[in-house]
Amino acid sequence: MKARQTLKKQIKMNDKKYLIVGLGNAEQQYAGTRHNYGFEVVSAVARSLNAEFKVDRLAYVARANYKGRTLVLIMPTTYMNLSGKAVKHWMNAEEIEADHVMVVCDDLDLPVGSFKIKPKGGGGSHNGLLNIIELLGHSNFARLRCGIGKDFAQGYQVDYVLGRFSSEELKLIEPCIERCSEAIKSFATAGLQRTMNQFNTVPSPTQPKEVKQETKPE
Repeated sequence: MKARQTLKKQIKMNDKKYLIVGLGNAEQQYAGTRHNYGFEVVSAVARSLNAEFKVDRLAYVARANYKGRTLVLIMPTTYMNLSGKAVKHWMNAEEIEADHVMVVCDDLDLPVGSFKIKPKGGGGSHNGLLNIIELLGHSNFARLRCGIGKDFAQGYQVDYVLGRFSSEELKLIEPCIERCSEAIKSFATAGLQRTMNQFNTVPSPTQPKEVKQETKPE
């Protein structure tokens, strides 16, 4: 009887726990690159909730309480293409089901300064997502995809994603990170569908005309 009550209590507790995964490469040389967008977003969530990251197994990990929910924030310290190892470990360690997981990553197919929340789907060309899907054996987890655009010549994708945002791009990125942080908190409190309804309908910021004029060749 006691064991059954303990199990029910544990299930109820874990129902209020969420795993938020920011994808990136942990080595210092990759800090601030487009491919580390996920790290930047999850770091912003931690700052807003006064949570500190500590080195733990396969990831930097921070825990925060928000409106009765527990957010377990992780930034895998594996290479990007091994991110699934960290995600699988922390899902098991924290006993968090896939419907309470959100993965934050960069996306070439979205313009800079925009983001989109999806309930599931393939990994596309993103090695981090592909590895998570492979190790979990499914793709039924939410993902918050942050636009980095694809302003690169054919054959230069790797250089582009491992490059850094320009000063003009950062003017769009910084407010986007803040909106992503609020979307993650909404995911943990209002649920995935309501969060998508609210945040996926927010108009994407557009680059100011004067910026385009400044960057246009004479």
